[in-house]
Amino acid sequence: MPAAGRAVPRRFEGRIAVVTGASRGIGFAVARRLAAEGAHVYALAQTVGGLEELDDAIQAAGGRATLVPIDLTKAEGIDTLGGALAERHGRLDVLVGAAGMLGRLTPVAHMPPEEFAAVFALNVTANARLIRSFDPLLRAAPAGRALFVTDSTELTGAAYWGPYAASKRALEALVLAYAAEVRRTALRVNLIDPGAVATRLREQAFPGENPADLPAPAAVADHFLPLLAADYAEHGTVVRLGG
Repeated sequence: MPAAGRAVPRRFEGRIAVVTGASRGIGFAVARRLAAEGAHVYALAQTVGGLEELDDAIQAAGGRATLVPIDLTKAEGIDTLGGALAERHGRLDVLVGAAGMLGRLTPVAHMPPEEFAAVFALNVTANARLIRSFDPLLRAAPAGRALFVTDSTELTGAAYWGPYAASKRALEALVLAYAAEVRRTALRVNLIDPGAVATRLREQAFPGENPADLPAPAAVADHFLPLLAADYAEHGTVVRLGG
């Protein structure tokens, strides 16, 4: 967050934003920053307590948020929200797909099929449904921006990371295909790999790691907002922050 006494820029004044995974971690931090810069944030997550904490923080800073407790693996909820946004606003300026799950780190041959399906349901299929439901709204915005969170783990071929890594590779292929399809519109679609960040997912993957040695989600959020701004022109890219 900006230092005390420093004016917060209002790059997102009057814009409508949807952020998934907003109850904790990177999603929480990005939603908070967008609201601080003037966006009306629709915050999506399953954890109601985390959403309420986000709402308190946003309201304390004078921002606006609508809390949407939702299971993103249930397509009907996403479609219902898309209809509500269309009726209320007629557009969607910003979509941030930050929700994700790690799943069990285990040999591919030992992964229970239902756990494999759960990882893909949230990391891939839910984002596909978001695109399907929100595409007309993003196109209707004068400068629609969609940004999805990926992970360089899918590039390493590391043992035991198969389902999670495969889901992130699939997400990148899906989003880059979508970007190619909307290239001639005002919509800009990209992915971001934030690198190692002190999140719950990171803690699950590396339980012995000291989170104090990693960037906090609030610091990483600083890199998201420029990619969501109306003047950001890059399209169909994967921005990797490293780490």
